[in-house]
Amino acid sequence: MKTAAKILAGLSAAAVSLSAILFAAAAHYSFNLPDEYYVTGENVLNFSCKPLTADLIKPVSTEIDSISKNASEQVQLRLFGVVPIKNVSVTHVDEPVLVPCGTPFGIKLLTDGVMVIDTGEFTSDRQLVSPARSAGLKAGDIITSVNGQKVMTNAELQKLFAGSDGKPVTVSYRRNSIDCTSYITPKRSSEDGKYKAGLWVRDSTAGIGTVTFYNAETGVFAGLGHPVCDSDNGEILPLSTGQSADVVINGVSKGKSGKPGELIGTFTTGLPSGILAENCQSGVYGLMDSSPVTSSGIPLAMRQEIEIGDAYILSTIKGKTPKQYSVSIEKIDLTDAPDSRNMVIRITDPQLLAETGGIVQGMSGSPIIQNGKLVGAVTHVFVSNPKKGYAIFADTMYEESCKISVSDANAA
Repeated sequence: MKTAAKILAGLSAAAVSLSAILFAAAAHYSFNLPDEYYVTGENVLNFSCKPLTADLIKPVSTEIDSISKNASEQVQLRLFGVVPIKNVSVTHVDEPVLVPCGTPFGIKLLTDGVMVIDTGEFTSDRQLVSPARSAGLKAGDIITSVNGQKVMTNAELQKLFAGSDGKPVTVSYRRNSIDCTSYITPKRSSEDGKYKAGLWVRDSTAGIGTVTFYNAETGVFAGLGHPVCDSDNGEILPLSTGQSADVVINGVSKGKSGKPGELIGTFTTGLPSGILAENCQSGVYGLMDSSPVTSSGIPLAMRQEIEIGDAYILSTIKGKTPKQYSVSIEKIDLTDAPDSRNMVIRITDPQLLAETGGIVQGMSGSPIIQNGKLVGAVTHVFVSNPKKGYAIFADTMYEESCKISVSDANAA
């Protein structure tokens, strides 16, 4: 009897432990999984991640999705088809067809205002001073105007400080998307006699990335999969105007553990190939008159369709023509992550490993294709292991690209 009692007690304890594990997992998924999903055509919501299931609990509702303009339905997510997780909204959309590119492009970006890189000291009347720092300005602030006059370049800012004659000036700036105002009293520099504020600023940048896809219906393109950020403080550079330009890749600095490699390229002409309209968390977006490649479009995969396993990327490591390289998708994070690290991929292609060591800077935006569909784009390399890196979901980039219009690009 005692033995039977011990067995029953053990089974009860195991059952309690299993229940606790299941409900902990359900709570984890409930907190981290998105509340909205898209499916194409008449498909139902299915997950490549087998523990998750979705069951329709409510027919088409009166709710209209803001992006697709289609009606949505309510679905309950469950763990192993048994443990309820949460109710989510599922919207049926037409299957987008996009042209995967993998071509290099140059980025020329002029910021909306000037970004403060740092505040510095200089000598005035035998004292070290920093008027901007004393006024509370700091790295990452975006100066938009001085005494009500809009500033777009470092030269304009210097001219306004130099002409202040040492009188206080009103400086308007943005900090974390909040409009702020400070009063700076420029001081005369003992070095050159000019009135200064003690600011290091940036008003433009240029670089090389990879085009992810082109939408033949709208002329919109997407690239990088991550924002263009300031190299000193890591802040997203606010876009005022920008252009894409033709680039040729003429060399590779091979990556190795602890030191990321990079593609070495040059701008081929001074003429723009497109207009940049947005620089945001999921990449850069704009308009081109024509596709940078001659290949046909392929369907867009929704994030829940992506599977652990083999895939390939399109990337250009020499010249201007992309090639296909094998990769493996090792991890998928379905959560609405605020950055562009939704998947972990590993380069498996022997040729790419031999020539680049894996993922290198400049490959950001290289489209990832699996089962004939566009599933994502390469975004970051693991510094400790260049064979591996992060990728963003293609549906995230597509949703952002749908916000771009011809008027936006003209305004930019």
